[in-house]
Amino acid sequence: MAGSLAHGQKSRRSQMKDSVQLQNVTVVGKSKAQRLREGALAVNAIDVRSMVSSLQNLNDIVDRTAGVKVREEGGMGSDFDLSINGMSGNSVRYFIDGAPLDTKGSGVTLANLPVSIIDHVEIYKGVVPTWLSSDALGGAINIVTNRQRSSYLDASYSVGSFHTHKADVNGQYILKNGLIVRPTLGVNYSKNDYMMKGVELWDESERKYLPQNRRRFHDDYFSLLGQLEAGVSNQPWADECFAYISYNKTDKELQTNQLQTRVIGMAERQSHAWSVGARYQKRDLLPGLDANVQLSHTWDYTLTVDTAYRKYDWNGNYIYSARNEINGRGRTMRHYERPLTLAHALLNYRNLSLSYALNRTGNNRWDEVNATLQPSNDVLAKHILGLAYNQSLLGGRMANTLFVKDYVNYLHIEQTDIQSVTGSGDVAGSHTSNDVGYGIGTRMNFMEPLQLKASYEHSVRLPLARELLGNSTTIYANTKLQPEKSDNLNLGLFGTIVTGDHVLSYEVNGFLRFVDNFIQPQMSEKEGTMQYVNVPAVHIKGAEGELRYAWQNRLHLTGNVSWQDARDRQRLKTDGKPSVTFNNHVPNRPWLFASVEARYDLGRLTSQLLPLTSHLYIGADYQWVHWFYLSWEAYGAAETKARIPEKNVVGANITYSWLNDRYSLSLQCDNLLDATIYDNYKLQKAGRVLLAKFRVYLH
Repeated sequence: MAGSLAHGQKSRRSQMKDSVQLQNVTVVGKSKAQRLREGALAVNAIDVRSMVSSLQNLNDIVDRTAGVKVREEGGMGSDFDLSINGMSGNSVRYFIDGAPLDTKGSGVTLANLPVSIIDHVEIYKGVVPTWLSSDALGGAINIVTNRQRSSYLDASYSVGSFHTHKADVNGQYILKNGLIVRPTLGVNYSKNDYMMKGVELWDESERKYLPQNRRRFHDDYFSLLGQLEAGVSNQPWADECFAYISYNKTDKELQTNQLQTRVIGMAERQSHAWSVGARYQKRDLLPGLDANVQLSHTWDYTLTVDTAYRKYDWNGNYIYSARNEINGRGRTMRHYERPLTLAHALLNYRNLSLSYALNRTGNNRWDEVNATLQPSNDVLAKHILGLAYNQSLLGGRMANTLFVKDYVNYLHIEQTDIQSVTGSGDVAGSHTSNDVGYGIGTRMNFMEPLQLKASYEHSVRLPLARELLGNSTTIYANTKLQPEKSDNLNLGLFGTIVTGDHVLSYEVNGFLRFVDNFIQPQMSEKEGTMQYVNVPAVHIKGAEGELRYAWQNRLHLTGNVSWQDARDRQRLKTDGKPSVTFNNHVPNRPWLFASVEARYDLGRLTSQLLPLTSHLYIGADYQWVHWFYLSWEAYGAAETKARIPEKNVVGANITYSWLNDRYSLSLQCDNLLDATIYDNYKLQKAGRVLLAKFRVYLH
């Protein structure tokens, strides 16, 4: 018996010893973002959930991603241009949970979407997967929302410089019968009355125009997004089945158009949109068959008011004029109704994936005061069919995907105004065209620190309604616009090295884009308006690299650099004469830029002064963009060419959270050194910006 007791004590001591040893074992798992990066296609993944307490909008974080650059035309609510690997504008498509972001209304963008609803963001470069059922040419951004399994409430309020206010509320409530209700509300407001530095004003004493500083005075912005979603999940007949209704309202005063020298003091744009939709998802609907179906309809309405015959300066003074403010023509109260109908179906059977999407946009327009505009109701409809085969070899170390896409474009044109500019008189009526795209992607895992991925796609991008039909105010229609076609190649190396408390990840990518009928916005300096045109041939080559380092999950460092060389490759014009812009950089787009950011968790170091469940984070970031030309570099003398100057921007932030992240307070400073920054179309952005954000998260 004594022997048994001794044996039992020895056994328990052994178990205790084993328990102590197990406490020192480190388990390393892969996040969703890391698993996406290791797919066969070129994709970046950003974990938004971990930084939602300090993040103000998606543009802030997307702009610091390798190969991606966001260029804004002003403050909150201004138009912006996003480029991925040298392709920008409408060549990049935006999605939310796999559905086009346009379904929420044209006023909803990355800049005003509530960040608290987002789990992570997927950025596809060059090759877009078939399941998105899109005709994107340069890439795509898919916003993946939270899918938590418990009830919660997430609310935040931000206040900042230039009379800026932001409020977001979203949550989830699960009823006893299993019904899930998800309300969302996001409100944004700003006067955008920041200082414009060095604008030209008449100086009476000097009798000439001199650079002076003046505040913006007609740039108020307001947006509201409300949505209510209800449905069930994890049922025998459905993994997810939800229906939603949403409403978006946007009001924007216009301070300038594409020219900073043309000051606007009265014109404004208002829009609102209602949307209803439903989605259904089921794994093993039939043995081995997964189904995902989405349906939606959006009533999108916009009114642009430009009835003042005035000419303003940066003092806010004006003289009476014989023309309107935006484009120097007659008074307008331009109404647009652009209903959008979307149907999307995705079927997966073992390694095969079949997708279909219908995207139909109407364009019903009329003007209350301008009789020269003939009302019209144009239609743009797209049918996109995709088939993909996914393959896994060598025990998962090698992954391949092969795909083909079919694009059918239906266009019905009724508008015939300003035929010499829009070309509408030559293409009025109905037209249908068909194009085919295809591609392949592969990924090979030699070892965790060394993995390779490569992809190729022959892609087609159909013009959007905005490009093809314009808005009859700041953008002229170009009904002769042809689809873009491109051969895209991507090659990359990436890997992760884990040593104790240190984790180092790297990624290096190279890419080539051979684009025919490249769609490029062309600006009229006389009117300050623009029109989308085809550039017959543009070649883009580039490379990018990114390093990510983490220590004890407390210190995070990230740095990246991107080079994107986009050039006009049309040697001869249509008349057979040499093109003066041959081999020129494509204008108004950056070609060399870099960013660095750091984040440190001080929570453990301050545990004696603050609650044990609190965390204190500090962060800083730096962005640099090389100068680039506003227009084709072959035009004009070198000393007088318009340039977008070099950009150097430093930011800093600090976030304190307590009670297991239930409450958090964040302070942020953008453009800490108050640099003068010019961005898209050489339009000036704000100087130093201070923001404070308070968040409550009840789980």
